[in-house]
Amino acid sequence: MAFVKLKYGKSELVFQYDATRFDVLGEGGNFLPLSDVQINQHFDNPFFSSPIEDLIRSDESVLIVVPDATRKAACGQVLNLLIRRLIVSGVKPHKVGIIFATGIHRPVTEDEKKRILTPFIYQRIKHFDHSAKDFLKLAGIGSSFAHYGYTSNGIRIELNKLLLEYDHIVLIGGVTFHYFAGFTGGRKLVCPGLASEHTISETHKLAFDFEKKTRRQGVGIGLLKGNLVHETFVEIAGKVKPTFSVNTIANERDEAVSVFCGDWKLAHEKACSFYLENHSLKISEKRDCVVVSCGGFPFDLNLIQAHKALESASYACKEGGMIIFIAECADGLGREDFLKWFEVKDSEELAERLCQNYEVNGQTAWSLLKKAENFNIKILTNLNEEACLKMRMEKIDDLNRFLPNGTHGYILPYGAKFLTFMT
Repeated sequence: MAFVKLKYGKSELVFQYDATRFDVLGEGGNFLPLSDVQINQHFDNPFFSSPIEDLIRSDESVLIVVPDATRKAACGQVLNLLIRRLIVSGVKPHKVGIIFATGIHRPVTEDEKKRILTPFIYQRIKHFDHSAKDFLKLAGIGSSFAHYGYTSNGIRIELNKLLLEYDHIVLIGGVTFHYFAGFTGGRKLVCPGLASEHTISETHKLAFDFEKKTRRQGVGIGLLKGNLVHETFVEIAGKVKPTFSVNTIANERDEAVSVFCGDWKLAHEKACSFYLENHSLKISEKRDCVVVSCGGFPFDLNLIQAHKALESASYACKEGGMIIFIAECADGLGREDFLKWFEVKDSEELAERLCQNYEVNGQTAWSLLKKAENFNIKILTNLNEEACLKMRMEKIDDLNRFLPNGTHGYILPYGAKFLTFMT
């Protein structure tokens, strides 16, 4: 028998398997991290752009947009080097701000801010929280958002008004797969990252085909060209005219192993192309069983985030087969009202509800329910049994007791990072 370690939150589980019947797909932590010198070399030679020092005058202000706690982007190392370069070039520290692109996610905790920014930056550079809810409007004292017009498909663009208060916008984001935007990072730091609930909902709605009641054609993992969601995010990000972007690929220790910086759109596309080439797994057949871990924290912080690994596993599993899904979900479901979407007979009825009253997380629920209907999903998790059953998944407490005798399958230790496809 062979053994593999699978990430579960911030810990590891040991899974025993028969190497003659199971193949392990995808490596996670074997990429060498870049040194400060190497990252600075990338800053010296950006893609489709001059170095950032040549773009920002010493008397100008800079707002740096960073991801929240659900992403790995090696943000601390990159941010320290970037801010140093700005200050050496004459930019005053008090003219630099940082904002967390949370979209509709929960707020970033103070401990998470210190981890993302490093304690040094946390103490010395002012930072801001974003909320997709317009609390100022609710209080009758103005608005938290600025209106940037409309997209070409008619969506009202509402973005955090802090974007207007700085001379330059810089984006720092990590690139990995996203189940309907194609990839994370880049334009997603602006929308949905700094958008209002309305704008987020309307852009995410583009992922769903309301006539066919299924995912829109062209929308999916690893897809940019022809992906209406991605293209709309790009259109919205273009309204704020970011000056520079840093797109990282991080290993499991949240260290940068690749950096693509420069033009906010083109450098991100370079990073996505590189990521796709190096994180695609070719398989000759789908199999009866797939054991998938999200890759641990933060990819399994909550179920809405963890679902992305389940999406990858579904491409490697035969219809009707078993998926053993390893997702701690220390933060629970990700939304208190997520379970309401499962108060339906099946995914077809859920799709009808989406058509009548669309919500962003309803689409995630629909995607999850479709998989639960197509596969026998066992989940190892902190979520309670009642919630798992409501989502049509069976909660288990032992990885090694549920493999059917004689079955053949795959093991994906880092399901959120890799895309499997048939050759």
